[in-house]
Amino acid sequence: MLFVMSSLIFVQFLLLGLRVIDTTTDTWKHCTDLLPLDLLSFVLERDPSKLVPGVHMKQAGAVRGIHFSSPHTSMSFPSSQLLVNCDLFPKEFSIVVTLKVTASAAKRNEYIFSLMEPKKVEKTGPVQKEEDNNEREQHGVMEKKERRVKNNEERGRIILGLRLSRKRLHFLFQGHGGVVEHWGFRGARLADNQWHTLVLVVDSRQVRLTVDCSLPLEIVPSRPFPTDLNIQGSRFHIGSRGRWKGLYSGLLRQLVLVPGSDATHHICPSSEPQLSVLSVPPLLSDLSVPGSDSDGHATSYETQERVAVGLEQSCSELLQGQLWFNPLRKGLYLCDGTTWIAVLEDHKRLDYVLEHQVLITSSETHDVEVFQVPGMGLMAAMAHRSTASGSAVYLWSNTGFQLYQNISTYGALAWRHFNMGKKIYLVVSNSGGGSDKQRESQMDFSVIYKWSKKRKLFVQFQTLQTHCARDWEAFNINQQAYLAVANHRKGNNNHTIDSVIYKWDRSTKSFEVYQMLPTSGAYDWEFFTVGPYHFLVVANAFDGVTTSVDSVIYVWVDGSFKVFQTIKTFCATDWEMFQIGSRVFLVVANGHRLHANGPSQYAINSTIYELDMNGQLFVRFQDIMTYSAVDWEFFTLGEEYFLVVANSFNGESYSLNSILYRWQGYEGFVPVHWLPTIGCSDWEFFSSKGESYLIYSSAKVPLSKVFKLKIY
Repeated sequence: MLFVMSSLIFVQFLLLGLRVIDTTTDTWKHCTDLLPLDLLSFVLERDPSKLVPGVHMKQAGAVRGIHFSSPHTSMSFPSSQLLVNCDLFPKEFSIVVTLKVTASAAKRNEYIFSLMEPKKVEKTGPVQKEEDNNEREQHGVMEKKERRVKNNEERGRIILGLRLSRKRLHFLFQGHGGVVEHWGFRGARLADNQWHTLVLVVDSRQVRLTVDCSLPLEIVPSRPFPTDLNIQGSRFHIGSRGRWKGLYSGLLRQLVLVPGSDATHHICPSSEPQLSVLSVPPLLSDLSVPGSDSDGHATSYETQERVAVGLEQSCSELLQGQLWFNPLRKGLYLCDGTTWIAVLEDHKRLDYVLEHQVLITSSETHDVEVFQVPGMGLMAAMAHRSTASGSAVYLWSNTGFQLYQNISTYGALAWRHFNMGKKIYLVVSNSGGGSDKQRESQMDFSVIYKWSKKRKLFVQFQTLQTHCARDWEAFNINQQAYLAVANHRKGNNNHTIDSVIYKWDRSTKSFEVYQMLPTSGAYDWEFFTVGPYHFLVVANAFDGVTTSVDSVIYVWVDGSFKVFQTIKTFCATDWEMFQIGSRVFLVVANGHRLHANGPSQYAINSTIYELDMNGQLFVRFQDIMTYSAVDWEFFTLGEEYFLVVANSFNGESYSLNSILYRWQGYEGFVPVHWLPTIGCSDWEFFSSKGESYLIYSSAKVPLSKVFKLKIY
């Protein structure tokens, strides 16, 4: 019982620590969730069907914003609901704002937003109260002053805020000793009754303000932004500092906090820099309603105009020919009398990534394989390191993955799912998981499992001799089924060994050895087809002396694989093939540089190669800095393309960010999201009921995480 309680306490502390990877010398926790935090949506989306009191939606031309008529409590919320498990404000961050400032606003101080200390009511003794009263009597406004001081005490002091004054934009924060410091930007010229998008970037060296994607205004402060800004018990106030004085009088369309990142490159350059978008609430999506008055109140969703606007709209015979604009989908639809037909529809775009599930596993996990089983649904096989607990197969439900079946494995490193006709199989890479004698005995076998429709379980089908197998790849050529195993080493030292291609033998109903290929510490196989040509590429990691070895691309010629091209890699751990239009790419995950007994270098470029059709070889396209990368995952959302890398180790820590990259055409892939991971070993993308997800496994702690991709 004591052991169980200790385990539960450990798991609770582990879960609390997932969002915290950077701490000070004491127990204060910094915010490290590097995701855009949409402050406006956080308030407005409490009830999407209506606006909160004190807030009005107005339209300037075809652009919507919100206007504040009073500092209502609904426009305030605890910082702990947004900055989860944080005691300290992020040390580096960006603030993205899209606003419209009237000329009259330049005559007074107005707050775009503020972060305020918790309310305090201080009790003063008789002597102190008498002294305060004497001072107030000297000014002749005793009662009024007394009320004002009391209100200030209840209201608390400002911790951080963004304020407009006569000629400047001010960024305010509590500096050393609790003194409020002001960083002011002259020349912003915002009070012109036009829309503007601002990006304020605060880092350890300087502060930059970019207006409408123009050249930034820079400040090099004498003292950097504090690293110990305590936000415990604080509250965000949108459009004010919680009182009438300083209420923002203009329109606000976008207000996003991006911890730990420079958000400028996410929205600039832009074809419409004054309205650059990082995250705009659906209620404020662009409209184009004929006859709307500039700066007038937006019309109701339930409108009888020729173009109806709203999140929901019925279609009937009475509405045949009616057009409907859905601001959430950014789509225009035509009613044919029964259903809505899409006329124009915005393609889905990735907005940001939300943590969906923390899955506590029985052991550290080296690999995740996600697949469909007809009649059952989505499943995930996880390769657990522990021999005692074996590996697990999970079944997807609305809330996440739930344990379905446990399978005995021995130091499992990877699973691979494949079909032959209507039959479903799983093959596991066992690495041995025991002593040297055990590795050379029955434990150093990999096993193929077959799905039993009757038992609704995976049952053992065939056992194959392998040598610290790191990966399996399943593929078909000319209607024949093949399996390729990546044999990593024999014993502890012999890495230069053969990996094996197996072929399905219909007469024996089993896989038989078909071809042997020499490899050097093989980590991964990737099969792909381009036109009539079939390729197989191996990730070679180590030859016993150095990680600087050639990985090899093979091509299928006359019934076997022949060398097509060799590429110098550095502890290659994964290859991922993907296509964008007619272009064919291969990306390698380079783990680290090591030669003989020299030091390892974990910060190293991984490389994307593109197939040159004319030269008939893969050429270097883009280098991306990675940290002991062990996996790449490519996926698409609508017409956008993404790569996510599993960064596992930087030489000092296993707690670091894995990064999501988006295809930007001639720029190649650019980073768009930073995902905190611990010893990340694998990424898998999957979809369920129209929603998209990513799951990662950890080779250092017994957990996996599922992230939901928020799209708009």
